[in-house]
Amino acid sequence: MKRYLRATFASLGGRNYRLYFFGQSMSQIGTWTQKITQAWLVLELTDSGTLLGITLALQALPTLLFTAWGGLLADRLDKRRLLLCTQAASIAPATALGILTATGTATLWIVFVMAVIIGIIEALDKPARQTFIAEVVPRETLTNALTLNNITINSGKLIGPAIAGVLITGVGMAASFFVNAASFCVVLLALFLVRTDQLHQVTRIDRSKGQLREGLIYVVNQPRLLGPLLLLTVTGLIAWEWTVTLPLYAREVLHGDAQVVSALFIAMGAGAIIGVLAIAGILQATPGRLILASLIFAALLFAISLVPTLIPALILLFLLGAAGVAYRVITTSMAQLEADPIMRGRTMALFVIAIGGTSPVSAPLLGWLCEVLGVTATLMIGAVGCAVMSVAIWVYMRSRPKTAASPPHAASEVIDSAT
Repeated sequence: MKRYLRATFASLGGRNYRLYFFGQSMSQIGTWTQKITQAWLVLELTDSGTLLGITLALQALPTLLFTAWGGLLADRLDKRRLLLCTQAASIAPATALGILTATGTATLWIVFVMAVIIGIIEALDKPARQTFIAEVVPRETLTNALTLNNITINSGKLIGPAIAGVLITGVGMAASFFVNAASFCVVLLALFLVRTDQLHQVTRIDRSKGQLREGLIYVVNQPRLLGPLLLLTVTGLIAWEWTVTLPLYAREVLHGDAQVVSALFIAMGAGAIIGVLAIAGILQATPGRLILASLIFAALLFAISLVPTLIPALILLFLLGAAGVAYRVITTSMAQLEADPIMRGRTMALFVIAIGGTSPVSAPLLGWLCEVLGVTATLMIGAVGCAVMSVAIWVYMRSRPKTAASPPHAASEVIDSAT
């Protein structure tokens, strides 16, 4: 048991990762508090699933358009300094939404504008945030750190909606936005406290033409990168848009209110955290485990589509959270471990686009499908599509030999400057 616990929390033995872990946990709680509140605000203003989908699409559009540039910046610049800039910038839109909501002047168009601003910041932030972990921990604990990092994401999904539900019903929606603004201050403090002399520095690339194209060509030529990327893209397009489907599922199928929406997200977040703790010390990022996790995810999503009552839905969402976190951890671990360090930022940018950049299409599409076909049919379509794509990607990766993951130009060297 002691050996298992040491393996489970191995990466938390480093001071820098503990700081990063704590800061990101607080940030994700604030982010999910705002996500739920923003979705509920749009529904209160419009009572439209399509407009909710459009709001999320506008926030995700910069991810599609600018994340590749964010990945290039992560390969070129000091990631810690870049994160300090993006986290500081994130305070402004959250504060503005809080003030406008508190004064009763928030409108749908204002929410649209703020969603775009938030999206631009996130597009520059996410590649650096994902790849900075590889500088905080040594390579031998990278998969463990990436796995535990999902605790930060899912603790936000667990605690944030609970906070949002309480604040929306008890205090008002404005408070949720102010909570998110305060959470970025915690991240800034954690980044300031990181000991830069203990970071595992990676060689940064010099500016030259064609570097975005090089990153795309590099990933296309690596089956163990392209396969997970394609699978993640399809999942993002037809299934992974919870801020659209779960609020509508709560209202249309379960006939619930904001508290029920919060409960659904809490169940999924709790399952994800338990799943992380169960696999953190034993997970291996292999193609076979990727396909298994994605098929289990699809099966659980299909089962949820058949459930019309709250308790079974919460149980299935708990299990879906565990399967989903295994699926996401394996894809991101394969991306970071297979990619050459000087290509890591651009590689992870493509995976960020696959996860969040699909929302400009998936959010309005799923919102429209929910209105036309119903939430149940929409969830079924997502589940079947994910299962079919999983099998197709398995056949593709089995038919293509693994190639050496070398960058288009000279191989890079990771410089370990830890003392």
